[in-house]
Amino acid sequence: MQQQFSLTPPLVPIAGSDAGFPVRRIYCVARNYAEHAREMGSSGREAPFFFMKPADAALPVAAGTTGPMKYPPKTADLHHEVELVVAIGRGGRNIAAASAYEHIFGYAIGLDMTRRDLQAELKKQGRPWDVAKGFDQSAPIGAIQPAAAIGHPAQGAIRLDVNGDERQRGDLADMIWWVPEIVAILSEYFELAPGDLIFTGTPAGVGPVKRGDVLFGSIENVGSLSVAIA
Repeated sequence: MQQQFSLTPPLVPIAGSDAGFPVRRIYCVARNYAEHAREMGSSGREAPFFFMKPADAALPVAAGTTGPMKYPPKTADLHHEVELVVAIGRGGRNIAAASAYEHIFGYAIGLDMTRRDLQAELKKQGRPWDVAKGFDQSAPIGAIQPAAAIGHPAQGAIRLDVNGDERQRGDLADMIWWVPEIVAILSEYFELAPGDLIFTGTPAGVGPVKRGDVLFGSIENVGSLSVAIA
């Protein structure tokens, strides 16, 4: 008997719509806020550094709900990183920064969850970060706000609370590389396509979470995201 397989990509809610945004790829930008770059041992406006997560690492969370996230195995130091997420609606290669907005469907708030202890060890050994960044449910994401409704946010408060205590606070205007630049540079390495998500980096204040913690993130004019570590 021939085995039948059916693979369905994760669907991220779209604000104001019953439709979902099917995830194709998840790209991430490292060290895109100066203070966070410094706390991670770097400085200056270095060339953007990209890494990826599997599409099924996405953990979509509907607006007004708290999404349960499993504490991953093989770590004792799980960290939070709150980020603006760009949702690509029109693909392309070698996209000019001046036309990058034409390729963006919308924006969301996301968390780049990280096995920090594994990442630190991988850095020492000069090895890829996959097991530190690309584990199951490592990319919680809230509803996507279409750019047609909110425009293209270039400034606004971004913050994360854990159990009601503020951990991270910054402003989108503090990004080292702005969204159009990120899209343009990334498209030189990969042909972008509808369904791609780009996590654009996190402000300073990243830190550990434990089982039972509730994370609440928000980005001005974009939305909020609540996740409970199960």
